[in-house]
Amino acid sequence: MKYVIIGGDAAGMSAAMQIVRADDEAEVTTLEMGAVYSYAQCGLPYVVGGVIDSFDSLIARDVETFREKYGIDARVNHEVTSVDMEKQTVSGDGFELEYDKLLIATGASPVMPPWDGTDLDGIHTVKTIPDTKAIVEELDHISRVVIVGGGYIGLEMAENFVEIGKEVTMIERGPRLAKIFDEELSENIHAEARKHGITLKFNESVESFEGEQRVQRVITDKGVIDADLVVVAVGVRPNTSFLDGTGIHLFGNGAIKVNAFMQTNVENVYAAGDCATQYHRVKERDDYIPLGTHANKQGRLAGRAMVGNPRSFQGIVGTSIIKFFDLTLGRTGLAESEIKEMGYPFKTIAASVRHIAGYYPDSKKMDIRLSYHEETEQLLGGQIIGEAGVDKRIDVLATALFHRMRVSELEDLDLAYAPPYNGVWDPLQQVARRK
Repeated sequence: MKYVIIGGDAAGMSAAMQIVRADDEAEVTTLEMGAVYSYAQCGLPYVVGGVIDSFDSLIARDVETFREKYGIDARVNHEVTSVDMEKQTVSGDGFELEYDKLLIATGASPVMPPWDGTDLDGIHTVKTIPDTKAIVEELDHISRVVIVGGGYIGLEMAENFVEIGKEVTMIERGPRLAKIFDEELSENIHAEARKHGITLKFNESVESFEGEQRVQRVITDKGVIDADLVVVAVGVRPNTSFLDGTGIHLFGNGAIKVNAFMQTNVENVYAAGDCATQYHRVKERDDYIPLGTHANKQGRLAGRAMVGNPRSFQGIVGTSIIKFFDLTLGRTGLAESEIKEMGYPFKTIAASVRHIAGYYPDSKKMDIRLSYHEETEQLLGGQIIGEAGVDKRIDVLATALFHRMRVSELEDLDLAYAPPYNGVWDPLQQVARRK
C-alpha cells in the first residue's frame, strides 16, 4: 500500500508513525516543502527570548531519524502544487507520485496583508524555524520592535522581545488585545503590557512600511512609528490553494472539511492539522482553531483510519493558555461574543478569588468568568487570568465542558485540597456558587 503524506510536521508525522507501526509493508512517503521535520512551533518565541537556548531543542525527530529508523521516505524541499484525485497522484516541481491513500497535512501560513513595503528587510512573520532564525540573526542590530497584531503570537513575541531589552510597540486595529477573551478582562492584559514598558496602539491600522533597504518606519492611519524590526502577526490561512479545482470540500476560510475519521469528501483522501477543520463540541459544528494539540491528535487518528484501525475524533472545546509576563491567560469553551453569535440565552458569573487558601503565604488573585446557558445551566465557557493556578482550573473547566456539565455541578467535583494548593472550596466552585 502506497501512503503519501503532504506535510512533515505535527499532523503529518503523527499519522506517518501510526502507519509504519501498524503496517510492516507500508510504503510511506512524506513531502515537506521546507527542510525541517517535526518541530515545536509553539516554542519559537522562546528561542527569540533566550528561554530556550537553541532551535535544535524544538525538533522532536529529525528527517534522518524518520528515514533510517522508521523507513519513511521523508523528502525535504518538495512542495506539492497539484493533486489529481482521479489518477491518485500528487505532483510538484520535478516529481509526481502515485498514492493509494493520501493525507493532506499542509498546515497554515501567516497572513501578510498587501501593504506597501512588505519586501523591506526586517519585516517578519513567525511560523517556522527559518522564519525565527531570521529574526534571531538581527537581534544584535535592532532596538525598536513593532508588532502588528494583538493575538497570542503577538503577545508571546512582545514578552520575549522585552525580556531581551528591546523597545516594543504593539499595533492593534481593534480596541483591545487578545480578543478571544471577554472585554471585561482586557484591562488585566493591557495593564500587564504597560507595566513592562510596551507601548499600545489601539484602533490603529497599518498602511505601509518605509525604509531605504531595511524597514525604518511603520505608517499607520494615525501617524508614523519608528521601527528597526517588524513582526506581523495578524492571523493564519490554511495552505490549501493547491487544491483548487479538485472538488475537495472546503470550509469558509479554505480549511479542508473532514469527518470524525479525518476523511474528506474524496475517496482515499484524508486531512488533518492546521489545514483542516475541527468539530467544536460546545458549538456542535465544525470550527477552525489551529493548535498543535489538535494537529497531533488529528494526525494520529488520520493514520489509524488510513490503515483500517479507525478511532473517531471527539472534537475540541476551545481551550488555550498563554504566559504573558507575570500573568497566565487561560480560556476554554465560548467567549461571550461567540455565545451571542450562537444565539444562546446565557448568563455570566465573574469574581476575583485567591488561587490557594487565603491565609497561606503568597496566595494570588485570579479573575474568573464562567458563562452558562440560562435555561439548561450547561456550562458554555470559562476564562481565567491570574499569576498562579490558572492552568489547573482551565483544565478542570475543559473537562467539564467536554462532558457537558452544568455550572452547578462544578460544586460537586471532588478536587484536591491542602492550603498550599487550594482553598477548601476551589476557586471555580467559589465562583459557581454565586450563580
